[in-house]
Parts: sequence; C-alpha cells; structure tokens
Amino acid sequence: MSPANRLRRRRLNRLVRRARHSTARLIGSRFSSEPSVPKGILLVLTAVIFFCVTDLLAKYLTRFYPVTLIVWARFTFHMVLVVSVLGPRLRMGLVRTRRLAEQILRGLLLMLGALFFIGALKYLPLAEATAIAYLSPLFVTLLSVVCLKETVEPARWIAILCSFGGVLIIIRPGSHFFSWAALLPVANALAFATYQIVTRRLAGMESPYTSIFYAGLVGTVVLSAIVPDVWMLPQSVWHAIAFIVLGVLGALGHLILIRAYDHAPASRVAPFSYSQLVWVAIIGYFAFGDFPDAWSLFGMGVIIASGVFMATRRSRDARPDEIPLDDSPMTRS
Repeated sequence: MSPANRLRRRRLNRLVRRARHSTARLIGSRFSSEPSVPKGILLVLTAVIFFCVTDLLAKYLTRFYPVTLIVWARFTFHMVLVVSVLGPRLRMGLVRTRRLAEQILRGLLLMLGALFFIGALKYLPLAEATAIAYLSPLFVTLLSVVCLKETVEPARWIAILCSFGGVLIIIRPGSHFFSWAALLPVANALAFATYQIVTRRLAGMESPYTSIFYAGLVGTVVLSAIVPDVWMLPQSVWHAIAFIVLGVLGALGHLILIRAYDHAPASRVAPFSYSQLVWVAIIGYFAFGDFPDAWSLFGMGVIIASGVFMATRRSRDARPDEIPLDDSPMTRS
C-alpha cells in the first residue's frame, strides 16, 4: 500500500472513530474508549474549580450590576460556547429532542435557581450561601419519594436530617446571619432539586449535550425579554471579560462533568463535588475577606458528610442509566 493510501486510510479511521463517539453521545450513552477513575476524579475537581470561579465572578459583579443582568450573561455566553463547540459536530442532533416540554421546564427551573443563588451572593458570604444551597440533595430525596415513588431506607433519612441540621447550624435562627436573604439559597436548592427530578426523567432518553443546549437556550430567551429594563453597559473592559468568562466557565464546567462520568461511575466521583465547599471558603476569604466561623465550619462539615453518604448510597443502588450526568449540586447555577 502506498504512503498516500495509508494516509487516507488513517484519516478515514479517525473520521469513523469520531462518528462513533458522537453517535454514542447523541443516544446518551457513556461511551468512553479509555475509562479511568483517576481521570474522572480529576475532571470533577476541574469542574469544581470552574464553578467556584463562576460563583466568585458572580458575587463580584453583584456589587455593580443587577442580578438579572448577571444571570442573563451567565446563560447567554453559556449558549454561545455550547453552540460553538458542539454545533459543528452534532449539527441538528444538538437541538433535536423528543421531550421539548420537559427540556423547557428544566431550563426554567435552572434559570430560577441561578436567579435565587446569585441573588443570595449579593447579600451573603460565598461559603455560607453555597453550603445552604447544598440542601438540594435533601429536597431531591423528598421529591423522589413524592414524584418518583422511590423508597428511602432509614439510613438516608438520618442523613437527610443531618444535612438539614447542618444548614440550621450555619443559619442559626436568632443570629445576625439569619435574615430573609438566607431563604434565597434555600429557594435555589428547592428549584434545583426539582430540576434534578426532571433531569432524571430525561436520563437515558435525551443526549446530555442536548439538555445542556436547552438549559442555555431557555435561560437566554426568557432573560433577553427582561434584561432591557435593567440593561447596563460594562463599566470597564475587565467587567466585560468577567461577564464572558462567567458564562464560558459555567458551560465548560457542565461539559467537563459529563466527561467525568464517561470515565468513572457516579459513586466513585460524585462525592468529590463536595470539595467545592472547601474551595469557596478559601476563595471567599482571599477575595472578600469572609471566612466561616467555627459554627459555620461545623455545619458545612455535617453537610459534606451527609451529602457524600447520600451520593454514594444512591449511586451504588441505582442502575447506571438512572444516574443523570449533571445530577450534582455544584451545577445549580
């Protein structure tokens, strides 16, 4: 075989492999040529960093701009990146869906969750707001019993009560931290938990990339109708860059998380998402001078312990196709 023919054959083989990979993604499978738990863990930790940076940028921007404008930028630039990266490869497969109503509902819930959470960041320290938002696994379990008729064993009920207790330790009713603003991350947790329930109904039936596309599309369209009333031009070039990076890193975090579950089972990598609580405490201290007090740290520890227990328990008991690819509290905004 001539060198030219060998070169053409190698190119053809590469095209076939890419086509197989794209097809596997389109049908929602977890195709991965080289699964690796360490790679999966590394990808989850990378996604965690990206989400922490988006939260940092969002909190910083709330000092200068309306929350609605910030959330609009978060979804709009998310949309731009997803279409730019996945559009040329997946084409109409990116937008084709058999569950349009659920995709729209899912997008609305994610948008509401982002509005609640970024609104909370305007008034609350980063670490505490994030920790309270990690109530979402508690609400997911409760909604699973009501909506999906799942059975929850006593050990998970105890973990749920512990998680709620951890939030009460952080909020401490009667303390200066307890205010109406503390209800915003709770509302975020409830909205995101409902979003996760809808996501579970789509698991195995829709491509995760299609779901990411519609999550960005719905938020962009709805907020674009509202944002003219609060429109402000960026006050500096750095602010403009922050708006763009906010959406880009958020979208990349979602895509990286999907790749993490390509490499490893959820039960092995999902608990590492709770490292976000450690990072936001560190980032909050250096960026804004906020560091959780001893009681808040104790409450965060309780939330992490109970959350990791629930994540590993549910992931171990579920079938692989029942575990949504973006079913993680850190994707709440």
